[in-house]
Amino acid sequence: MTLRVANIGLTAWVWKVANFWSAALGRSVDEGSSDVFASSGGGDALRSEPAWFFQKVPEPKIAKNRVHADLIDPDPELVAKLVALRATMLEEHGLGFHRWTVMEDPEGNVFCVAAKVYTG
Repeated sequence: MTLRVANIGLTAWVWKVANFWSAALGRSVDEGSSDVFASSGGGDALRSEPAWFFQKVPEPKIAKNRVHADLIDPDPELVAKLVALRATMLEEHGLGFHRWTVMEDPEGNVFCVAAKVYTG
């Protein structure tokens, strides 16, 4: 069996988070999205990249994420671009040659980004 990631789901204020993640990932919100459920990349049945699902919940996020996305992009301006989209930078970390930034999306969902891939 080969297991792959098909979807990443977030519970949130749907449009605020769907618009943020669609812009951050350079993809549009899928047609047919609503105030209760939205998606980005859901039309790709083979999931060449994971789809992102956004589902409305009545309560706000109050605790730390149990799972979060770790993303990578070679753009050294990535963190600044995400902040311009209304993400919040929380912390910067490094371990050996690996560097990453802990961030929150506009709804407070925590994720990490690494702007460069280091070899060494």
